[in-house]
Amino acid sequence: MNKYNSLDKTAANHSALTPLNLLRRSALVFPDKPAVIDDDRTLSYRQLYQRCCQMGDALRRRGINSGDTVAILCPNSHEMLESHYSAPMSGAVLNSINIRLDAATLTFILSHGEARVLFYDTQWENQVRAAIAELEAPPLLVSIERKAGASEGLADLDYESLLAEGDPEADWQAPSDEWTAISLNYTSGTTGNPKGVVYHHRGAYLAAMTNAMVFNMTAETVYLWTLPMFHCNGWAYTWAITAVGGTHVCLREVDAMEIYRRIEDYGVTHMCGAPVVVNMLLQELGRKGLKLSRPAHFALGGAAPPSSVIRKAEEIGFRITHLYGLTETFGPSTLCVPQPEWQQLSLEERAVKMSRQGVPTHGLDEVAVMDTVSGKMVPADGKTMGEICIRGNTVMKGYLKNAEATQKAFSDGWFHTGDLAVMHPDHYVEIRDRAKDVIISGGENISSLEVEEVLYRHPKVSEAAVVAMADEVWGEVPCAFVNPVDDGEELSAEEIITFCRDHMAHFKAPRKVVLGELPKTATGKIRKNILRDSLF
Repeated sequence: MNKYNSLDKTAANHSALTPLNLLRRSALVFPDKPAVIDDDRTLSYRQLYQRCCQMGDALRRRGINSGDTVAILCPNSHEMLESHYSAPMSGAVLNSINIRLDAATLTFILSHGEARVLFYDTQWENQVRAAIAELEAPPLLVSIERKAGASEGLADLDYESLLAEGDPEADWQAPSDEWTAISLNYTSGTTGNPKGVVYHHRGAYLAAMTNAMVFNMTAETVYLWTLPMFHCNGWAYTWAITAVGGTHVCLREVDAMEIYRRIEDYGVTHMCGAPVVVNMLLQELGRKGLKLSRPAHFALGGAAPPSSVIRKAEEIGFRITHLYGLTETFGPSTLCVPQPEWQQLSLEERAVKMSRQGVPTHGLDEVAVMDTVSGKMVPADGKTMGEICIRGNTVMKGYLKNAEATQKAFSDGWFHTGDLAVMHPDHYVEIRDRAKDVIISGGENISSLEVEEVLYRHPKVSEAAVVAMADEVWGEVPCAFVNPVDDGEELSAEEIITFCRDHMAHFKAPRKVVLGELPKTATGKIRKNILRDSLF
């Protein structure tokens, strides 16, 4: 018998990991420090903690408890941040919803996740009204109003009224099992209906600590929310900033000059976002000849930045770090860690190094590139392609109500990303292609199959295929190739685009339509590789 195994876990030496304890600690250590700065108020860590405890208690009094879903449709705000703590404090699972989705998708998410409560900003009241009209059992509707009386009578009550039902001194219980679900995030994946990605408390805690470490965050960190908090729970920075006692600065809408003003006014040190945000900032600030008074770190997801972007960013005062991740990996799973010797390289050479997706974050055990046939790791030669596979603590529990997709994603003990890459000799990963036909536009995932499904609804469309087209602003946008029905009626690209915008979220609609016969294989399958090549 191993003598060390006789020592037991007790309440004194073991507890389940949960990011909820990070807020409790910061409220103890930094009670009067600004925790969150929003348009309408600033909250200290003591106030933030009390409000979260109070809302958690109010939800419990309303019958919300373990296994229930609390959804929120809201831009970056103190209410959105609070929900990342208050919902799990009640024992519920938080479902933060993309504010850009159409009513039909919103209906699916609320139904599939079985939301018991929906917090929603009144700016999206029309979408909520249309969405719940299709539900057999609508959730309790709680409006978040920036202006008194903004809700047109749809909500059951407003956020502050529900908050008042709770006790700010109420105690809450951390989960006894860190594998307990903490949040639910929907991703478009490669199918029309989104998949529900379930996060656990352990992963959320470790993702928070990991992200704080890789971004060199401290209590002096001032984080500007240019990344939506509904994206993978803000890549877990909703919990990471709190972990170090930093300050959250909310930003409701992305506006270049407003970002610049808040960076300067609040001394912002860190921010995250998609290439579209960086491009917008660089263009606007460059046009006006503005520079930051102090450097700010920017973690960039999506497409790797070209050397011209890195040069402009550094001239203005941004320090770019490239990240790679998926909804299934709590956001960032790799980052391109700069090596000291890279500073001696020319900008173009450094950009090549920085464009790689990099090495695993601390919360993961391993990121490998596996041969898609043999399942073995490819040589680290920077040439042999394989699929990026991941395993470790910051990987989802699985897909809600989708055992088949979960089993497929986790086959052979790895999470299979569907992204094709090479492994360089220094063990930095570099993506070369996507096995999945997902278009990443401004940080949003767009399923090509979903767009194609809408195209096929048009009576004049015989065949359709959608691929990613490069875009200077958004990174990628959908391009549709359409073979019209041969009935003598003309079909225009404008008619197709308008039809798509009428039947789906506008950002998913094709930006370009090419009419004509589609290339096919001998078996009749549309050759998307030829369509992609035709765009260059």
